[in-house]
Amino acid sequence: MDTLDTLFGSLRHVFAMANKTQMIWCGAVLLSMLLLAVLHHKWREDWQKLGRWRLLCLIPLLICAVHAWLYVRGFPLALSMFIPLYAIAVLALIPMLFAKRKIGYCITAFLTGLLTALCGFYFCGTAPNLFNESQKSYTESFRSLVQHMDKTYVLKEWKGADFAALEAKYLPAVQTAEQEQDAVKFMNAVQEFTNELHDGHIYADCQIGKEEEKQSAFHQREYGLAMVQLDSGEVIAVCTSEEVNKLGIEDGTVITQWNGKPVLQAAAEDVPDYGIPVKANADRLAPLYLSALGGDTVDVAFLDKSGSEKTVTLSDLGDCRTAHEAMDAFSHAPKMESPEDYQAFLEQNFSAKMLDDKCGYLILNAETLSSDLMGLKNITGYLTGDQKYAREIFRTRLNELKAQGMEYLVVDLRNNMGGLDEIGCALCDLLTDRDWYGQGLGIRKNGQYTCVSDHGVHGTGEFKDLSVVALTNYNCASAGDGTSLYLSKLPNVTLAGITDPSGCNQETGGICVLSGGVVTVGYPVGLVMDETGVPNVDTRADRISRNPVEERIPLDLDAAMAIFRDKEDYELDWAINYLENGQ
Repeated sequence: MDTLDTLFGSLRHVFAMANKTQMIWCGAVLLSMLLLAVLHHKWREDWQKLGRWRLLCLIPLLICAVHAWLYVRGFPLALSMFIPLYAIAVLALIPMLFAKRKIGYCITAFLTGLLTALCGFYFCGTAPNLFNESQKSYTESFRSLVQHMDKTYVLKEWKGADFAALEAKYLPAVQTAEQEQDAVKFMNAVQEFTNELHDGHIYADCQIGKEEEKQSAFHQREYGLAMVQLDSGEVIAVCTSEEVNKLGIEDGTVITQWNGKPVLQAAAEDVPDYGIPVKANADRLAPLYLSALGGDTVDVAFLDKSGSEKTVTLSDLGDCRTAHEAMDAFSHAPKMESPEDYQAFLEQNFSAKMLDDKCGYLILNAETLSSDLMGLKNITGYLTGDQKYAREIFRTRLNELKAQGMEYLVVDLRNNMGGLDEIGCALCDLLTDRDWYGQGLGIRKNGQYTCVSDHGVHGTGEFKDLSVVALTNYNCASAGDGTSLYLSKLPNVTLAGITDPSGCNQETGGICVLSGGVVTVGYPVGLVMDETGVPNVDTRADRISRNPVEERIPLDLDAAMAIFRDKEDYELDWAINYLENGQ
């Protein structure tokens, strides 16, 4: 497929993904603008009619006012999604000021027409799949959510999602929440519904207070410890506090029971379904979640220093801290408590350095060239399937490392936030001398998937002999998951991690705002495919990873102590050792 075919295929994909109802609204505004231009041409010599024409120039604005009443009312954040549409209505007012001036009108009409065409084209290509059901009741909005997802959720067939059965399962809980006007029960029902789809791109954003949150089925407590399962099957305590230390539980203490059940049984039965796509990842994380679940007290059995089993009662100490600390240590997650932390995280993207005199290190924490995913350089690479700007950045970084003596490389994809897969493919371009299939942009129609634009890896061979370890984890999602897959195909690259990547790679865009704005649900509507013509990376209903790591980094007691107690980057140390030993 040549560049022109790729471009037109990508545009076809983009417009197929856009909301057709919103495109009709845009068409109505554009048609009114066209009619205004025709009327002005007919009435330009009649000053009385031109006076009426000026009033008619308010029609696009009135259409947009009705649109805002329907789609923005109750959810003001939606306003930003419709700026290009509303900008057209404002543009219609400019020629009105020059209606009786021949030259002035011609100039403003031309400029207005040009800007209108650009805004209209942009809006039709990005028309949001936003469904504002905030004015409806709990029951009505939930039913609307199910209907919207049944029609537009891109992985409905791939996941085998039976939305009628899911609605029947959770509707009683929603109706109870409505009868009791209980926002927390409503939130629980919606979260449990979305989690059943096991898609890392589906989220339920809940707007409730701190006290209400404590009533949530997903509320986490603080017992002064976290738990992690080792490769041996043992579950140990980590990140322990002074309160539990006094009771005999320290970092590394083997935990045998939680609230009267064997700890792994409790992890399997009592931890709620958090919607994690890869079941192996969910099983690995289950003891961590379990350590924050229980009542005001929990009974915990453990092996003391003599090897004897002992049971103690732990009390809830307040807001959950330890489990979060342990989760951050396990994923090696950066601090993200403020916009400044987020900005610092993004600024690390594409950064590189030498770890020692032979090992280079490259961070790729998001597949984007700027904080704006819709930036010109990002979109150019997306539409053409050739991210030349990112490839040049990677080339510069790798050449700088090579000049410093690099003989092998670690690419850090852990906690990768995603973005555009073409950036990951651009890195692969430099690490191989062959062409590989990357991703296909597709269209879902009548339950069938069709690829319309192939985007691949086109090897330059510049660093094909460089030995590489790509570190990934369960927080590596979306385009980061795609990059993990593309890198794993290269013979000189080893994908490694304690866990597999997240297991999701489709394009987001579906948004449904439920009753009163209490819950907003997001889900993918854009189709990304692999070379066999099926969705790329995403797990099926069996939740088996389709992008597993090639080397599973071991998690034994020493590793756990390094990660959770000493806060060392154990995975990075493992990767360096792996490369140094030529494995």
